[in-house]
Amino acid sequence: MIDLRSDCASCAGLCCVELPFTRSADFAVDKPAGKPCVNLTGDFRCRIHDRLLDSGYQGCVTFDCFGAGQRVTQEKRDVALFPLLRQLHELLWYLDEAGRYGHAADLREETEALAASPVIDAFAIGELRARVGARLGEISEQARGPAKEVRRDLAGARLRGHDLRNVSLRGRLLIGADLRGADLRGADLLGADLRGADVRGADLRGALFLTRPQVAAARGDRETRLDLDRPGHWR
Repeated sequence: MIDLRSDCASCAGLCCVELPFTRSADFAVDKPAGKPCVNLTGDFRCRIHDRLLDSGYQGCVTFDCFGAGQRVTQEKRDVALFPLLRQLHELLWYLDEAGRYGHAADLREETEALAASPVIDAFAIGELRARVGARLGEISEQARGPAKEVRRDLAGARLRGHDLRNVSLRGRLLIGADLRGADLRGADLLGADLRGADVRGADLRGALFLTRPQVAAARGDRETRLDLDRPGHWR
């Protein structure tokens, strides 16, 4: 079984080397792909790991390779495959989630085969991603049933205490939205941008396709109810 949880202790710091950074609200500096981050130590550890947020590295806090980093490291594969394998591991995570509600075994098998291939083609990933997305949409509709539509841009929206059960928020912009105390049980959150969204006291149990990076990008507290692990930086 492929491990889809990141294990930084078993990785050679690939996200700190192979991925580019752009100076922004997420990263304090610019860094091209292939160049080690200035904070990466010789033993592949981050010298500012305990103060990433205070140092301007929000993007590192919310990043998750879904286990691709340790796989490339342990299998001694070409490190250039890391960004592509990360995409495939993310698809595998979604397909595992979808398998709880509908049939996705065929696409999971295809994704696993591509991830195991010594040569991974970006075009093949794009084509596969389109088919996976369509299947996830079908499974979501089956699991949620009829639901009301909401507008696409919900950045900064005041949704405190709203009943959003079984609503499709797929791909919605929820940056900085006020979702305090909102009921999001069964909502489809595939690709929803939750950066800075306030989910304190919200109920996210059973939300479809909610990932660890999305949760880490939001602002929650111990009253937030969810099925995933609670991020360590939540207060």
